[in-house]
Amino acid sequence: MSIPKEPRQLMITIMYLVLTALLALNVSAEIFNAFDMVDKGLVKANDALDASNASIPAQIKKSAEKGAQFKTYADRVDQVIATSKEGSDFLNEIKDYLVEKGGGYIEVNGLQQLKALRDYDVTTRLLVDEGKGEELKAKMMALKDKFLTYVDKEDQAVFASNLPINIDDVSWQKSTNRKASWSDYTFGHMPLGAVMPIFSKFTNDIKSSEATVLNYLAGKVGLTEEVVLDQFRVVSSPKKSYVIKGEKFETEVFLSASAGKSSNTGIKISVNGANLPVDENGAAKYSATANEVGIKKYKAIASVFNPVTKETKSYPADFEYEVGERSVTISATKMNVFYIGVDNPVEVSAAGIPSAQVKVSMDNGNISKNSDGTYNVTVSGPPGREAKINVSAPGVAYSKGYRIKRIPDPVPTLGPKERGGKIGNGTFKGLGGLVPTLEGFDFDARCNIGGFVMVRIAKRQDPEFAPNQGAKIAGQAATLQNKAVPGDKYFFQDIKCKCPGDPAERNLGQLVFDIQ
Repeated sequence: MSIPKEPRQLMITIMYLVLTALLALNVSAEIFNAFDMVDKGLVKANDALDASNASIPAQIKKSAEKGAQFKTYADRVDQVIATSKEGSDFLNEIKDYLVEKGGGYIEVNGLQQLKALRDYDVTTRLLVDEGKGEELKAKMMALKDKFLTYVDKEDQAVFASNLPINIDDVSWQKSTNRKASWSDYTFGHMPLGAVMPIFSKFTNDIKSSEATVLNYLAGKVGLTEEVVLDQFRVVSSPKKSYVIKGEKFETEVFLSASAGKSSNTGIKISVNGANLPVDENGAAKYSATANEVGIKKYKAIASVFNPVTKETKSYPADFEYEVGERSVTISATKMNVFYIGVDNPVEVSAAGIPSAQVKVSMDNGNISKNSDGTYNVTVSGPPGREAKINVSAPGVAYSKGYRIKRIPDPVPTLGPKERGGKIGNGTFKGLGGLVPTLEGFDFDARCNIGGFVMVRIAKRQDPEFAPNQGAKIAGQAATLQNKAVPGDKYFFQDIKCKCPGDPAERNLGQLVFDIQ
């Protein structure tokens, strides 16, 4: 960037640089707060790992007493702990060294804060220029190799990928920033406040590796047999999956590899949120009265407590059974007819026969099955003929016929309710069109007004006619409507309407109004 020679331009440039610096300071304050939150979270996670790892060694040594062949694994326990401590101490020494060289801590708003929080010279000088970063890299790689020595040789190749310690020695070489080394890529020009979470992460890798190796040793001495399994599947074993209405549905819900009372593993089983008693074989019984026909679903959850990890894991699964009647029945759930142009709901059941074995077909119509086990029927004209449903199953054949009818005529009204007769002048003018209402019809259907003819008969005047398209009063008909005065008579004639399934419009007759 060239320096302007003109004084005014030079002043503007300096002000721009100052503003940019102030903005950078504001952003950095937010970023350092984020770094501090991440570091505190990692420190808590490390404390939790320490607490979890502390309970495993004694259990491994106790379990190894079952046989001499387990002694070699028990002997490795203390070495694993010592290796983890060696790595953590090494990281803490470097962290303390950085903090000391950065001037330690100061109090800011009543809180302890690194004096060199934003200082990147101290991190670059110590970790990059003086080589502490490369020492850390070599130490982490050496720790990983050392942890692997506590694993049997035949398991080392697979186990290496499970160890959390991982030094990425490739990305810095491919980086476009042209970093000179891994330590320069990781720590170069990084503020001290941003480096602290990185060290906490490395500490977490070491402690997690310790936990991984300890769990491996626990498995070798048979401790996992006392903990019981690490893969679970919930199983429901019903006495029968098809029951008759009024009977009880009974099933056993259990883990596919269950644990008895002699196990240290705690098992709890619930169905649809209700806890069930677990017997000595680790199984629970669930029963429900079959009050309604159809497919019934229930959700089972098995919760398992692991005494080694102190964790409880839940394993949910969904199951279903079917309830039927004691006879074959076909019933239209609305009326004993099928209407053209709408879905006609139907129920089909066959006692003692699973629904998958029941075949349903139809003559003079179409039938489709719903997700709840019911059916929908659609038919077409002409009205008056018969539609037949056919049911077949092993040992059963049954048919039933239904009359085909068109949807009944809707009742036309002016506005939502006016059916004719006397009506106030203002009320009449305020109503905007005709409405077709399917009174007493239980199906989801909607008819549409196609048009009508409005006729005005005023005293001692010739009739006036106005044809109208659609349900809404518009155009010439609207003009004629606004002429209404007391004593006039209005006719809505030749009202045309079309309902679902109609090949052509039907005539709904007329409405007559006396204007008051």
